[in-house]
Amino acid sequence: MNPNQGNTFNFTDIFKNNFLEQAVTNFSLVDVALTLLVSFLLGVFIYAIYKKTFNGVMYSKNFNISLVAMSMITTLIIMGVTSNIVLSLGMVGALSIVRFRTAVKDPIDIVYLFWAIAAGIVTGAGQYLLGITGSLVLGLMLFMFAKQTVREIPYMFVVNCSNSTAEKLILERLKAYVKRMNIKSKAVRAGQDIELTVEVRLKSEDTDFVNQLCTIEGVNDIVLVSYNGELAI
Repeated sequence: MNPNQGNTFNFTDIFKNNFLEQAVTNFSLVDVALTLLVSFLLGVFIYAIYKKTFNGVMYSKNFNISLVAMSMITTLIIMGVTSNIVLSLGMVGALSIVRFRTAVKDPIDIVYLFWAIAAGIVTGAGQYLLGITGSLVLGLMLFMFAKQTVREIPYMFVVNCSNSTAEKLILERLKAYVKRMNIKSKAVRAGQDIELTVEVRLKSEDTDFVNQLCTIEGVNDIVLVSYNGELAI
């Protein structure tokens, strides 16, 4: 019998026992309640900032509520991972198979998603001061940028004409009501109908000129749409 075999066995047992003893950390009910409360308050703060700064096409209350839930769920995951080494190894494998296929319509929504996840991570790790301070700074920054006024609102001027004569006339008349204009597209149909899409910057907020331009002979219809660069409002 190898004399070193018993020592190796004893060392392995000691290592396993110490590992298992240190692998689990118990949380008290007060710790869990305090951590979830801080995570909830940070989620509510993110909820309020998102609602105040939203300037997209359609506000989704469900998405905003999911930010609060995501912050708290992430906190629970981090608390479980940091309290149990064995659970953390299994959590890595479980989360690696999760796939999210929901398309994010607005890039700023990704910022709020990462913000909610980050708040949940630092709160679950017990870094309350970091989570609160970081959230306040991010919220102030997003609020300041979202409240900046836009000097010129772009519009898309879509007109349908019956002939080229009406096309030239309406473009000449349009110059008197806009600061600048840029033709984005032109479509000519088989029946000789012409459809123009023009990006314009108006001189004033008065849109009565559209009614006047629509009276030009050969103009079938006109549509003036506010445009934010991605989606028509």
